[in-house]
Parts: sequence; structure tokens; C-alpha cells
Amino acid sequence: MVNKFAILAKIGLIASVCYLITALQPLHAQEEDRFSMDVQLISDQFWGFYPYFIGSYSLNNKLDFTFYGVMWSAGEGGAWGNWTEFGVGLSFEAAKGIYITPQIGLLGGSLLSKGADGVGILGDGIAPNLAITLKKKKTEGEATIWYYAPLRNEAPVGGTTLNYLHYLAYYGFKASEFFSFGAHYEKLINTGGSNITAPSTELEWLGPYIQFKNPKGGAFVRFTFGKDFYEGNESFYRLATGFSF
Repeated sequence: MVNKFAILAKIGLIASVCYLITALQPLHAQEEDRFSMDVQLISDQFWGFYPYFIGSYSLNNKLDFTFYGVMWSAGEGGAWGNWTEFGVGLSFEAAKGIYITPQIGLLGGSLLSKGADGVGILGDGIAPNLAITLKKKKTEGEATIWYYAPLRNEAPVGGTTLNYLHYLAYYGFKASEFFSFGAHYEKLINTGGSNITAPSTELEWLGPYIQFKNPKGGAFVRFTFGKDFYEGNESFYRLATGFSF
């Protein structure tokens, strides 16, 4: 009799575990549906090579929590105190196919607080930024603006802190689910610093882009190129590849 009860107990336990696993699967799927993340590898002649990621978690059907990071240190930023940017924000759909994402980033390094003169520190600066993204059936686009400001003045004697205004915009057409093309404009301005009185342009790019994308989602490649209006430069180029999870 005891053996029968033991066998029945084991069967009941196994059945309960199977039921819980089955019941939790939809919840797990729902959690996965709420999370998304894009990782990009980017290379251009100004910043060099730098990985970038942005992720989101749906708080409800109208609002997402977002987070992002830029590992500037992989390129030119390696000489700026291992410059690194990490931020958080929110995203919402303002109209059909139009998304607004305000975020704020924290910088580690030496570019903003020391003028890239010295070792990197946490709290090198902050970077409030705003992105407006267009996702339509036949068109795509984005307009983004960042302002980079030092959180403190750690510049050596004779040195300076640095502030930057960076903005870009692109607009394109989806020729198919695989191929899209469009135009890109971008500008970076050194707006000043503790020992800088007049702003100066660091780059100004204008040109086309082409993009190839997996129709099922997941991977893309984009090549952007054209004219650099900064004195002394004649052209620019940027190659990016990315993956969505």
C-alpha cells in the first residue's frame, strides 16, 4: 500500500511540475515579447570603430523603458580616457509610425571634463538626447540631437573643458523588404568650454546611404558616404552592421 501511495505521489508531483511548466510558458513568451535590443558595429573616419547598443522593455502598450550604450573607447575615444557612454530614457509612439525617445547619458572618460588631457573619470559629463524615429511601410527616417556637457572642471592649467552639440537626420525609401536608400545629414559643433569662447564646427556631412536588411528581421548592413564640408576634408564614409534580438 505504501508503495502504491509513493508511486501515486510521484505521478502527482510530475504532473504538477508539467502543469506549472506549461502554464509558465505563455508568461515567459510574453516577457520575451516585451524586451528588444539592437547591437551595432560602426566605423567611420572621425570616431573610428565603436560598438553601440540600444534596448527597450515595454512598460505598457503606450510606453517603453529604454537603455543604450556607446563604447567610444574602441576607436578615437580610447585616447579620451577610455570614453564610454551609458544612458536610459523612455519611448512612446506620438503618431502612427512616429516614435519619440528622450534619454540622458552618463559619460566616463576625460574628453569633456579635462579636454582629453589626463586619465578617465566616472562622471566626465552628461549627454541629454532626443530621437524622433519614422517607421512606415514605405519610408524610414530619424532625427536625433545630443548635447554633451562636462559635469565638472578637471582641466589642467592652460587646458579646457569641452562642450559639444551633435545632431543628424536621415530619410529614406524602402524599395523592398531587403533594400532601402536615402539621404543623410550630420553635424558636430564644439560649442565652447572653460577656456573656449567661440564655437567651431568639427564635422558636417551630407550624402546618400544604402541599406540591406534581412526581410525576416535580425541583421542589416548600411553604408553612408558623401561630402564633408569641414575645411581640409573632402569626403566621409560610415559602415555599420547590426543585429536585433
